[in-house]
Formats: sequence, structure tokens, C-alpha cells
Amino acid sequence: MDIQASYPILSTKIGKHPLVYLDNAATTHKPQCVLQAELNYYEKLNSNIHRGAHYLSRMATEEHEAARSAVAQFLHAPSEREIVFTSGTTAGINLVAQVLALSSLIRSGDEILVTTDSHHSNIVPWQMLCQRTGAVLRPIPLTPALTFDMDAYLSMLNARTRIVAAPYISNALGVINPIPEIIAAAKRNNTDTLVLVDGAQSTAHVPVNLSELGCDFYVFSGHKVYAPTGTGVLWGRESLLSSLPPWLGGGEMIKEVSFSGTTYNDLPFKYEAGTPNICGNIVLAAALRYVQEQGISAIDEHEQRLTRMMCEGLNRIGGIDILGPVEGRGALVSIVVPGVHHYDLGTLLDQMGVAVRTGHHCCQPLMQYLGITGTTRYSFALYNTAEEVERALACTERALNMLR
Repeated sequence: MDIQASYPILSTKIGKHPLVYLDNAATTHKPQCVLQAELNYYEKLNSNIHRGAHYLSRMATEEHEAARSAVAQFLHAPSEREIVFTSGTTAGINLVAQVLALSSLIRSGDEILVTTDSHHSNIVPWQMLCQRTGAVLRPIPLTPALTFDMDAYLSMLNARTRIVAAPYISNALGVINPIPEIIAAAKRNNTDTLVLVDGAQSTAHVPVNLSELGCDFYVFSGHKVYAPTGTGVLWGRESLLSSLPPWLGGGEMIKEVSFSGTTYNDLPFKYEAGTPNICGNIVLAAALRYVQEQGISAIDEHEQRLTRMMCEGLNRIGGIDILGPVEGRGALVSIVVPGVHHYDLGTLLDQMGVAVRTGHHCCQPLMQYLGITGTTRYSFALYNTAEEVERALACTERALNMLR
């Protein structure tokens, strides 16, 4: 089966060159079935959900809540009540940080540990929480091989550790962090320590089982899983979400409102104030079903093959620093070429039809740690092919010959 044929945008030409899209860590393209799901909503279901007595509202509500069940099933979550729809990973982490700021769980002197390879969205919300509570943010260093430093992490855990937040896969390095071991160590140190996993780069690529993982929160963005932008999910442990206060106020998150006070709704609606992205959430479920049909393990195996091809080819070109180990990485490769600016390389690749991402990848603290301004990043999805990798390598070599 020709996977690429089901993605209309992949037939785009960049000048005379066919598009080779290797910017999937930023956003993935959408297959025809996902595009059709969005059209179907607006043609047949468009209506506001919950509380509506008419047919369209009832049908849209059923589809929306079926989408929640589909997400829970995809993540192997214990309960669909733990699935909170958001606009993406950033919104999910901010929601957690904001409600913790409103609670009494985080106090002055408490410590929040984040990985050095974290995206800004897994740093800034915690800095804001620290400003409000007097807690302290501490970065977990990397090993010389640019992997998670478990020894340093274990030495940092102490009685004041309240939150540990880490990406499952680094969006800038591609390194797969040892999330099960990170969670287990945090819970051994203190069972009350909260662990949040940033699943933005993992959800479309590797199996996730939240019934077994042991974290307290998991977040991801739909647009990196073949779904529309402005969609995403926060999963939180039910007992924990039930005990925490709401953040946004308005419709749907209430049971009853009077001028003397308000009683809040049950999960998950307590955290879904206002009209949600109804269409987007329904289409997100369609995208996740599509991933399941392709087989997440088969996707991972295919992408790993492409990633190895890219690393081997870059090493053959020579004079290129691949950040992080070749083994144990997700479906992306970040490089630095001494004497060549990443933007210049990305611009020339674009002119040859190869789409990559250049810059700091919203990881400025990591770039400062590495002493660089940015990288050139190649990232893969299930629709990429070995022929595209070969073409990207040939174009990279040609561009570097022009720039050196």
C-alpha cells in the first residue's frame, strides 16, 4: 500500500523538486481519512455539545465522548474520566502548573526537577509556579553522551522534591529518556512526588501504557499525531485530579452556580470550561484510530530503520556532529556542522525540496548547555521512505559542499 498517496499535501512540489518532508517533530501531515473526519463533522454533526435537546447536539455529544473513550483506549488509561481535552502539550503542562499553584501541595523551598533537554513548555510553566510559591526549579544534567544522567538525578532527589517533569523523547536531541526508571526512582524517594511526562514526541512513535507507566500526568499534542493543530490531551490520575482545584471558570465545569457560590462538575469536565474544540477532539480520535490501524510497533520499527539510515549516511558524509547516541533515540536526528550555520543549511535544503527544522527548537537552555545557537533537525513519520532519506542525504552533502 502506498502510504504517501493518502496524504494529499505530500504531492507538493518545491519549485521543480518533489517535497521531502522531514519536519515531523514540529507537526505531522494529515491522511485523507483524518481530513474526511473533519469534513464529516461540519457536514453532518456541527452543533454545540452537552445539554442540547436536539438531534445534532445529541449526535455531536455522543461522538465527542466516544472520542474521549478512544483516547483512553489508545493510552491504556485506567478511566476515560482521566482524559482532559486541551489545545496541546503546552496547555496541558500549564494547566497542571496552574492548579498546583492554586493548591497547597507546593510550598516555599520545595523542589521541581526538570531535564536539561526539556522544551520551553516544560520549563516556563514550572518557573511561573516557582515564582508564585517560592519553590525552586532544578535542571537535571546530561551525561557527556547527551543522555539522561541517572546518577545525577538520584543524587538530586531528596525530601523536598515535589515534582519531576521530563520528556519521554527529547524534541531537540531525539534521545529516549528512561521514563519508567525516572518515575520509579521519584516514587521510591517519596510516594507523594508528582511525575509529569511530556509525551509530545513519543505518542505517535512508541506504545504508551498509562496503566503501567506509573506517572501522575501525561500530556501530548494532536498535531504531532496526524491530528489537527489546537488539539491535545492531559491525562491525570483520577484521585489526584479529583482533589485538585479547577483553573478556568465558566460553562461545563460547573454543577450549579449562584451569586453565593458555585459547585464544580465531576471529572473530566471540571477542567474543560467553555465550548471545547469539538471537531478537533473528534478528529483527534480518528487520527489515533488511524495510528492503531497502521500499528504503533510497525511504525516505530519503520521509523527506526529510517533514523539509522540517516545517521549512517551523515557519518559517511563526514564532518558532521550528530547530537546524542545513534542507538536509543526516537525518530529524529539533530546535527551541528562546524563552520556552517544551521539556518544556511536548512535554507539550501529547502531550495532542493527537503523540509527540515533549524534553530533552538524551543530548547534554549539546552543550547546554552551545549554552547551552540541551534541545530539542523531531520525528523520522521510513518509516511517517510528510504528513498526520501537517500535524497535528503544527497541534498545535505551537496549543500555542505556549497557552504564549506
